[in-house]
Amino acid sequence: MFKTLKNMFRASKPPEQHFRKPVRARFDAAQTTRDNAKHWAYADQLSADMEASPEVRRTLRMRSRYEVANNSYARGLVQMLANDTIGTGPRLQMLSADETFNDEVERAFMRWAEAVRLAPKLRTMRMARCQDGEAFAVLATNPKVRSPVKLDLMLIEADRVSGGIRLLDDGQSVDGITFDEWGNPTSYRVLKYHPGDVRFATGDEVVEVPAEWMIHIFRQDRPGLHRGVPELTSALPLFAQLRRYNLAVLSAAEAAADFAAILYTDAPPSGEAEEVEPMDTIPLERNMMLTVPSGWKMDQLDPKQPAANHAEFVKIILSEIARCAVTTYGTLAGDYSGHNYASGRLDNQIYHKSILVDRSFWETEVLNRIFEAWFREYLLTENLVPIEESHTWFWDGFPHVDPNKEATAQERRLNNLTTTLAAECAKDGRDYLSVLRQRAKEIKLMKSLGIPIPGETAKEQNNTSEPEESGEEETQTVEET
Repeated sequence: MFKTLKNMFRASKPPEQHFRKPVRARFDAAQTTRDNAKHWAYADQLSADMEASPEVRRTLRMRSRYEVANNSYARGLVQMLANDTIGTGPRLQMLSADETFNDEVERAFMRWAEAVRLAPKLRTMRMARCQDGEAFAVLATNPKVRSPVKLDLMLIEADRVSGGIRLLDDGQSVDGITFDEWGNPTSYRVLKYHPGDVRFATGDEVVEVPAEWMIHIFRQDRPGLHRGVPELTSALPLFAQLRRYNLAVLSAAEAAADFAAILYTDAPPSGEAEEVEPMDTIPLERNMMLTVPSGWKMDQLDPKQPAANHAEFVKIILSEIARCAVTTYGTLAGDYSGHNYASGRLDNQIYHKSILVDRSFWETEVLNRIFEAWFREYLLTENLVPIEESHTWFWDGFPHVDPNKEATAQERRLNNLTTTLAAECAKDGRDYLSVLRQRAKEIKLMKSLGIPIPGETAKEQNNTSEPEESGEEETQTVEET
């Protein structure tokens, strides 16, 4: 009996799989060794805002501006992004059911955009976002605007939006920007003068701009980041290396070119060669005959610069720099000499894809907010009843490398109904309604002048004109009767 109870209360043996050894995964990148200790020495665990602290961002802005001002590649990169993204400026297309109202609003917005120089200001904002990391613009009233709508876009440099001596006024502020409990910006603290201005003094008055009237754009690389860092940050050391290397190569080439000839001897110091004053110079003239001391020979210095791999080094550095702007060496350097047709077009496609993504960002964060404020004031100036509007934006198109191939492909897409005229015109930055209206006017004028219409045969044109003539005869007959 006792043996039976002992067996009943004996602990059961766990299943075999419970005794398997645990598997421990290892990541090489997580190991710290003597070989990689220096490489990862500056890795930290700071938050996004602490990593991009005001002091860090100020240093990055100064260095980025200095590089853009003194490096032609950096300057070209910044201007290229502004010109390709903004171009000649976005164009508005209204999508309401009233075509007359749409045309009036589009014309009014175009005149206002020209009055406030909207396109140049947007290009400046794009350049500031690249070299400064962020751009600010205040939607303010400007009585000098030559338009019924007095709304204007006033640009502010990133240095003027600052939290002052106290970096955090409270738990909801980050370097001049105050947020509510849900993380929405409520106000911006703008200095009256730039910190680098001669009129600036610590403690000067500031302006609190409500978030409703402030446009703040930057590239948010990390969740929780509230202020932007320059887009050129990762490429700044590469720009410096490229400039240093070019200067070193130039200095070596100049030093080698300064020596027309050198006297040298193979004799030992106490040999049979005549004594020559060390480091002595001999002026040379054209077509002169020169004798050298006994035991000495004359030869030119063999320059080692520029090195044979100098051009390849420059190309590698520029290719690495181009990636911070999601572009390629050919686009950045403007050099397609090593490309064929297919590779050159592929380079453009990669770059154009990033431009399309960036334009979508500008529509959401900038253009729609500007149009919303403008449209609200436009309805007031025209005494119109507020309506629910719908609109879209047109940008400059990207020219095709081979227009003939693109035209053929476009014709095929339209014929097999895999695209629309609106989509094809949008690629070129044009409004299909404007194209159709203009085309209708041209066809009507060509018919009245008797000019053959391309694409129509003579029979089709005669059939088109005959009913009009017969209709006129019938009308005359009826009038005479």
